[in-house]
Amino acid sequence: MNAPDITTSLAVLGAGPGGYPAAFHAADLGRDVVLIDREENPGGVCLYRGCIPSKALLHAADIIHEARHAGDIGVTFQEPEIDLDRLRTWQGSVVAGLTQGLGSLTRQRRITFLQGNAAFADSHTVAVTRPDGSRVHVRFEQAILASGSIPVRPAIVPDSPRILDSTGALELPDIPDTMLVIGGGYIGLELGQVYAAFGTRVTVVERTPSLLPGVDPDLVKVLAARVARQFRQVLLNTRVTALNDTGNSVTVRFEAQDGTPGEETFDRVLVAVGRQPVSAGLGLENTRVECTPQGFVSVDDQRRTADPSIFAVGDVAGQPMLAHKATHEGRAAVEAMHDGKTLYEPRAIPAVVFTDPEIAWCGLSEDEARRQGLDVRCGTFPWQASGRAATLARRDGLSKIVAEAGSGRVLGVGIVGPGAGELIGEGVLAIEMGAVAEDIALTIHAHPSLSETLMEAADQVLGHSTHWFQRL
Repeated sequence: MNAPDITTSLAVLGAGPGGYPAAFHAADLGRDVVLIDREENPGGVCLYRGCIPSKALLHAADIIHEARHAGDIGVTFQEPEIDLDRLRTWQGSVVAGLTQGLGSLTRQRRITFLQGNAAFADSHTVAVTRPDGSRVHVRFEQAILASGSIPVRPAIVPDSPRILDSTGALELPDIPDTMLVIGGGYIGLELGQVYAAFGTRVTVVERTPSLLPGVDPDLVKVLAARVARQFRQVLLNTRVTALNDTGNSVTVRFEAQDGTPGEETFDRVLVAVGRQPVSAGLGLENTRVECTPQGFVSVDDQRRTADPSIFAVGDVAGQPMLAHKATHEGRAAVEAMHDGKTLYEPRAIPAVVFTDPEIAWCGLSEDEARRQGLDVRCGTFPWQASGRAATLARRDGLSKIVAEAGSGRVLGVGIVGPGAGELIGEGVLAIEMGAVAEDIALTIHAHPSLSETLMEAADQVLGHSTHWFQRL
């Protein structure tokens, strides 16, 4: 092999929310870093094609919803008009501002940024193919793999401009009259609500008996009630058996759990059945890195792979596939390289579904705790008893705390309602600090605020709540 063009202490493959924080942290600790990504600037799927552009559209959808329903409280607006070109431009400006800012931070830290596709040539060399076709070899002491994930595309899905994945849906090709969303998980529901707010008649099909499978049913029930009003229909226990692009539409065949067939035609179809790790095509066979049958890179509690010189973080390193989990892993991996004493061992990782209402949770759900054989006591506080929720005309929320019976130790927290993603941080901190329900109950929360609902849920764990009476 030819001599490498660049020699560095640390090479980071992938500049998403796992890769760029790792590169930044390593540079702050004095290491020489090369950061490699396909895009012009850091950001990864999260900033370019995921978290940020989707939340921009969800904000637009929230504004439309608020305008349409403001008449319920005596404030009337005209029906909102949607200028798709301006909306796309604004969405793009949000993404560009954030990614360009990360590019500036990369240069300020004197990190060498290489745009291109990277693959391992061996355990200490990466070959980077630049956009112009040229190749650069990077020789490194250690590397962090942060290659992320891509949408799953089932075999029955044909190539068609009318069939979108999450990336295509975020580009807002148009506002179709009808859309089928395949998958009742967070991506399908978030984007389904966006298109529904824009005027599309949305149908969701989900193979399991519930939307958001695996999420606490007490939380999902609140969102499901709202979705039932927003969407044309929700088909549970139903699978898609065939899709056919007829030129002007897509004909879809269904099969219910009892075997009953069905067929409908839609203007567009959004496939949102999950994501899979990007581990193929990276030259991992040229290293000692090992992968699971699902394609995830196997790592230890320092995020080190089976190859001592290579670490892996983010979506490629296993579930949950969350940006903030990737960031924490990236920093932990760098700390492990730096002094060898750091472990990746979070007690709670928050998850947020940015639907309307939002759902957020951390730690164990009630069902998970009971399946583990734990004796639990749960406290729930319906937002219909919250003064702040009443003033927002959003009394359909719920806050829930799962605590260990006897000790009162907080095992899990779940919230459904506007701003749940902002509130869940208190639950994460409580679990990480080993707090008991009484700690939350005795902490003075601002009034009137939605955060009070967590205090009252903690009170319910203890057997009483000022604003909600539940006979024991």
